[in-house]
Amino acid sequence: CQFLGTAGTSQVVAEGLGLSLPHSALAPSGEPVWVDIARASARAALKLMKAGIHAKDILTDKAIENAMMVHAAFGGSTNLLLHIPAIAHQAGLRLPTVEDWIRINQAVPRLVDVLPNGPKYHPTVRAFMAGGVPEVMLYLRELGILHLDAMTVTGRTVGENLEWWEKSERRERFKEILEKQEGVRPDDVIMSPEVAKERGLTSTITFPVGNIAPEGSVIKSTAIDPKVIDENGIYYHKGPCKVYLSEKSAVYDIKHEKVKKGDILVIIGTGPSGTGMEETYQVTSSLKHLSYGKYVSLITDARFSGVSTGACVGHVGPEALAGGPIGKLRTGDIVEIRIDCRNLHGTVNFLGTAETGELPLGEATKLLATRTSHPDLAPDPDLPDDTKLWAALQSLSGGTWRGCVYDVPRILEQIRRIPKE
Repeated sequence: CQFLGTAGTSQVVAEGLGLSLPHSALAPSGEPVWVDIARASARAALKLMKAGIHAKDILTDKAIENAMMVHAAFGGSTNLLLHIPAIAHQAGLRLPTVEDWIRINQAVPRLVDVLPNGPKYHPTVRAFMAGGVPEVMLYLRELGILHLDAMTVTGRTVGENLEWWEKSERRERFKEILEKQEGVRPDDVIMSPEVAKERGLTSTITFPVGNIAPEGSVIKSTAIDPKVIDENGIYYHKGPCKVYLSEKSAVYDIKHEKVKKGDILVIIGTGPSGTGMEETYQVTSSLKHLSYGKYVSLITDARFSGVSTGACVGHVGPEALAGGPIGKLRTGDIVEIRIDCRNLHGTVNFLGTAETGELPLGEATKLLATRTSHPDLAPDPDLPDDTKLWAALQSLSGGTWRGCVYDVPRILEQIRRIPKE
């Protein structure tokens, strides 16, 4: 992909984990370098087998943190907030928490300028030619935050790989190709923390909380149009919301010009229990093509495509069908979104109704708590039984923020606590 969506992000995260060779993520398909990486990967696999190095030696808690740092530095897809904890669970490692994501995103600046984040929106192949993951890791090494002793598929540590990369002919050759063929300076694609700050690159992900999302939510704050962020790095939107019970109904209104500038869209019943936590790319892509789309916000218990842009708050927890407050919202309710893109703080709050007007936050929270869920809220009628079972079991395992996994001991413990009739 020419953009850093979920697929491209998965590549850089795999390399950050140490599971793929240095400077392999985002390689252009069909090119000689692609074949070279494939052959080198086969040789590396044989070397690991002979050395007795296994995946469990590479997948460690330090590797998980390295991958999270690389994700933050690239400005990766929010879908990896599901995949990385799931990988950690499968490897028997400590699962990263929301607090871990916040800590890492506050410590790691975004250093890469690629689609869909900007500001210049380079295609991902330029990030590859500018040095890719190892180039980013050199800057993380300078910041003193990278785990250099983590093992990788080269049979060497991250630190040893970076020592090779720093002096390698490959590094210089690809940077030369980028300048000669594309007329682009490598340092304009992958920047030092100082240059990134000067050019206004902000950290990747913010985790808004509030009476709509008491367990948290996520927004790719780098994907908000800079024109709607003020000089202090704040995105702010307050107004009446429009509630939809499916992505399809929201897209219908967008196509029929029923969504206006300044609207706050709320799509509920699209979390794990409603649709299997569908990817709401149709809505975000539709908004992108409206002349006023950057002035429309979205809040949902679904997830987003990695290429989604805009002020889109997803992964809202608890989901509507689990009794989450988001499922109690009604069209016309006053909603406030505030995202601090620099300090990575955010809130999503219900503030009142058309009848009550705006209330103090405490009173509004109490009012929302007294409400019942939306009367038409229900799982998608076509949701397969096995997906319904998955949704129930992953919720017992800790839900979205634990990677939507099957944590069998946790599930059994939860079941045992259910009172017997």
